[in-house]
Amino acid sequence: MPSEQPARRTAGHEEAAADMPGRVPLVVQLALRPLPLLPLQPILAATLKAVLANHPGIFERLGPHAGKRFGLAPTDLPLAFLLESLPRRPRITAVRTLPARLDVTIRGSIAALIGLVDGGYDGDALFFSRDLVVEGDMEAVVALRNAIDDAQIDLVREGCGSLGPLAAPAERLLRSLLPRPVTDPGAMPWN
Repeated sequence: MPSEQPARRTAGHEEAAADMPGRVPLVVQLALRPLPLLPLQPILAATLKAVLANHPGIFERLGPHAGKRFGLAPTDLPLAFLLESLPRRPRITAVRTLPARLDVTIRGSIAALIGLVDGGYDGDALFFSRDLVVEGDMEAVVALRNAIDDAQIDLVREGCGSLGPLAAPAERLLRSLLPRPVTDPGAMPWN
């Protein structure tokens, strides 16, 4: 279970409570429970297609870990994501519960999981503060992290990009809903 204590930055060890991801409010979690997952599939497919178009070869970068199955479990949403990292046909699926026998399971708030992809949060700080829990093949996790870091993905922008004229307003809305770290305006993302 994630710690309620703020993590400390690895460089300098100063308090970083404002840099830790927020959680989706309980009322929103409860409202999302009865909703079907099927409408999410086209959004997830479009987002993955955009990521692949902008970052070709990202799954080949996994090397011997390509093809592994990663479970992404937001601790503050009533759903999870199954990422199948097949280099030629990767797939992401929304599920209520993760299947058994995954190669890797990563649990954390949705803001933390998105922040890991776009570089907004330091994965090491989240891991050591227990705001992120990783189980399974650690070599595969490191390979995935390295591939994502090298690609410099902006998941929100790339996910909204397929919405045509609604892309900019959708991106603004989504960014306003996701808690973001408070950082020095001149600072670069950790990755």
